[in-house]
Amino acid sequence: MLVDTHCHLTNVRFDQDRATVLANARATGCHRLLTIGTGCDDAERARALAQEHPDLIAAAAGLDPFSCHQAGAAIDQEFARLESLLAAGGFVAVGECGLEYHHAVCDHPSQALHLERHCDLARRLRLPLILHVREAHHDLIPLLARQEGLRGVVHSFSGGPAEARAYLDLGWHLAFNGTVTYARNDQLRAAAALVPADRLLIETDAPYLPPTPHRGRRNEPAHVALVADALAECRAERPDDLRAWTARNACLLFGLPLPAGF
Repeated sequence: MLVDTHCHLTNVRFDQDRATVLANARATGCHRLLTIGTGCDDAERARALAQEHPDLIAAAAGLDPFSCHQAGAAIDQEFARLESLLAAGGFVAVGECGLEYHHAVCDHPSQALHLERHCDLARRLRLPLILHVREAHHDLIPLLARQEGLRGVVHSFSGGPAEARAYLDLGWHLAFNGTVTYARNDQLRAAAALVPADRLLIETDAPYLPPTPHRGRRNEPAHVALVADALAECRAERPDDLRAWTARNACLLFGLPLPAGF
């Protein structure tokens, strides 16, 4: 009953042993993996992988802040291509997309405009939105407050209780990954503890952000079990209950088949 709602299975770090990585995920009890296409080329690879493994993998497509930066003057063409890809089907969500203030990518006003274009796509295509935010909660929260008719998730949530409450008040899901296991992230664990059960998701962001005790090594979807266990501990819940809730939430949000027994 595990659903990894955010991983990057097309990443080159999986090229040598992708079949083993998928087998590990199945053996750990993963019901579904949502692989994220960052940029149009990657989105096509993500969709192909989902079509190859329809019982395990689903795909999302978006122009993350790094892809928008790389597109440069061709950004309008990239958005037209993204819309064409999404309209053709094979994707369960728009994204990831959002605001990245840690790395030097597009200027902040341009990033906001790019995100608003994704919001419009998600609304028109009636798909959930997967949000990326780094050091930009203060701008993302009011931007989302101005949007209507959206649903989705703040992936790799990195804020504290105040930010969590603000997103929850706007109706968003929050997804937690291996960072919730890091010793210094007490505020993140405090935020995780207050999320209603029906708004909680788990992810790995593999191959990035491996949980303790795998820090310094490549992450993989099988490690979502460690995220679930860490969240259950900080929320004082049974691990099986947390796995069931997060799997149900993911399937309902992204339109995935529910596990047997639900």
